[in-house]
Parts: sequence; structure tokens; C-alpha cells
Amino acid sequence: MSRAFLVVMDSVGIGGAPDADRFFNGDRPDTGANTVAHIARACAAGQADQGRNGPLHLPNLDALGLGAAVQLASGVAAPGLGAAPVGLWGAASEVSPGKDTPSGHWELAGVPVPWDWHYFPDSDPAFPADLAQAVARAAGTQGILGNCHASGTEILARLGAEHLKTGWPICYTSADSVFQIAAHEEAFGLDRLLTLCREVAPMLHAMKVGRVIARPFIGTPEAGFTRTANRRDYAIAPPAPVLTDWVQAAGGRVHAVGKIGDIFSMQGIDDVVKGPDAELMTHLGRLVDTAEEGSLTFANFVEFDSLYGHRRDIAGYARALEGFDAAIGPILRRLRAGDLMILTADHGNDPSWSGTDHTRERAPVLVAGRGAGEAGLVGFTDVAASIADHLGLSERGPGQSFL
Repeated sequence: MSRAFLVVMDSVGIGGAPDADRFFNGDRPDTGANTVAHIARACAAGQADQGRNGPLHLPNLDALGLGAAVQLASGVAAPGLGAAPVGLWGAASEVSPGKDTPSGHWELAGVPVPWDWHYFPDSDPAFPADLAQAVARAAGTQGILGNCHASGTEILARLGAEHLKTGWPICYTSADSVFQIAAHEEAFGLDRLLTLCREVAPMLHAMKVGRVIARPFIGTPEAGFTRTANRRDYAIAPPAPVLTDWVQAAGGRVHAVGKIGDIFSMQGIDDVVKGPDAELMTHLGRLVDTAEEGSLTFANFVEFDSLYGHRRDIAGYARALEGFDAAIGPILRRLRAGDLMILTADHGNDPSWSGTDHTRERAPVLVAGRGAGEAGLVGFTDVAASIADHLGLSERGPGQSFL
């Protein structure tokens, strides 16, 4: 028997997506976006010394092959990442017609998205009148606030006080296929917010909007408003059995760490732990020590994306990468004989790029537990097929194992 650990470093792209010219931030195509390489260049040039210093320092990820994967994916060298790999490494391309979280994760789990997601226009209002009215009815209010594209922090500062005065939910979207509802955790009520999101989700899913996201917050107009950790995503269920289902069908357990339960609507998942990335790393380490034979641990570390990529914070992203690298090193060393750990990404989010959206990039594929070598240019679905190969599963999906 064996165990598998699939760790998604959310948005840690390495450039080189062959179809990047078809994806945009505003009017600018994503051609040339390269999250890791551009962060490494900024660090080497002394342009990312806030809270850290010098060249990008990722000894554990680089030893697995991160620098080599950047070079393979994009033909670009990432300063400071030049180690000779001791792991199996490659670069993966996505075929799903999106650069969002569900598309990337579903395809990594063996199922490319078979449809085009619906995106709301960047207009005022952003939502059709019948949708806004339906959400207000479900909330028991006379209307909604927002009805626009916005960042989560900005819209709370702008509309938090009006929300407390009127009781109307704050509804907004982004460049992703999402419908987000923010409400005060105490004044509006957390359970009421979660119920509202759950009730309107089927309507949004029928439109092929990927996620309805509950965004609870606390605070006052005088002291300011802060989002809490009680976010909940209501995502469209995958259209076919995915890696998690394959593992369960073979009698294995599936442990989710972070957003995985939300992304897959708990499909094929036995248990889930959530929290800030630092806590999630502790949970990942615990599962490396305790997970059962034949199990899959599927983890997502989102703060690269949510705290630094969208906000175009190069130094913050670099700090997060270095913190992740320092924490994953001891965990890698605790892997047992027969274990497989694959570290990868679901899309890019180049903090040096224009706009605030994700960037279409290849993802690194860094493999611990299967010796050293080059896996080459692979597909996202090949990640699922490789884990299935390692665990001896009969279902492999459309991908091919690179092990």
C-alpha cells in the first residue's frame, strides 16, 4: 500500500502557457506572465525587500526542481533558482477554458471543465435585474447593495456602514466566475448569510457561475470592517467522478486541507480542515504523520493568491513563498517510504502584471518520493493519472501517468 499527497500552491505559475494570448487582464493578454520568474527577478534586483531581503530563497522547492520547471515551461531563468533537481519535475498545461480555481483543481483531479464559465460584465449594475431581485427575496430585504465588480476590502469600506443601516446584503463579483455576498456576521447573522448563499447557489450554478461565496465580516464604521475566517464557497459540483471519488471507490480515505472541500462540493471527501495557511501547514504535517495507507491528502494553500497575487504585492508574495518553503522542508523529510507528494498550482497570478486577475500560465509539477528526473511537459490531468498510478487505482481519467 502507498499514500499520496497532492499540494496545490494556489496561483504559483511558471509562465509559458501555450494559449496565454487568449486570456486577458483588461486589454492586455497574459502572454509573458510568469509568477515565479518575475518575483525572482524583482527579488534579485532589490525591488522586493519589504519584510525580507535579497534573492528569492526557496531551497526546498528548488531542490525538487522549481527553477528547472520555470526554465522548461517558459525558457526563462528565475534568478536564485538554479539547483540541480533531486526530485522528479516538470511543467503542466491546462486545457479547460478558464484560469480560475475550480477549472484548475478539477483538471488536476482528472476532469477538464466541459463548458465555458459565465462571467458578469464589468458594468454598473453588473447583475441582471431578475437575479438581483431573487437574491433580495431570498434575503428578505427590499434590495441588494453593490451590484458591481469590486475587491472585497474596498467594498466593505465603501458599503459596510450602509449595510448596517439598511440590512441589505452586499453583492459583488470579480474577473472570476463568482457571485460574492458579504454581510455582517453579527448584525446580519452568519447562519443567515450561509443560508442565503446556499439557497441562491442553484440559480447561479444554472447560469454556469462557478461559485457563490459567503463573505462574512465584523466591525463598525468607526473602527473599520474586517472579513472573518468563516468564508464558505458553494461551488458547482464536478461533472464527472474525480480523483477523490476514484480513491474512495478503491476503499481509500480522502483528507481535504483548506478550500478543497468547497471546490469539490465535498464530492469524494471524508473530512476537511480549514484555516489560515500557517494552520493548514500544521494540518498537512499531521496528516503526513498519521494518514492511512491507500489515502489521498489533497491540500490547497490559497494565501499566495488571495493576499498577494490579486493585490499585486510582489514582496508579500515572495515572503509567502519563502515561508512556505521553510515550512514544507521538514514535512518532506517526514515522508515515509512508498509515499508520493506532488506540489503544483492551479493557475498563475503574476503580481508584477497589470490588472488584478489571475494569469494564464503553466504550473510546476514537483514530485517527492519517486527519485530524480524530468517528467517534461505534461497536462493537468496527468497529475491525477499519476496519483492513480501510484495508488494502484483502476480509474485514471483522460491523463497519462508521468511516474
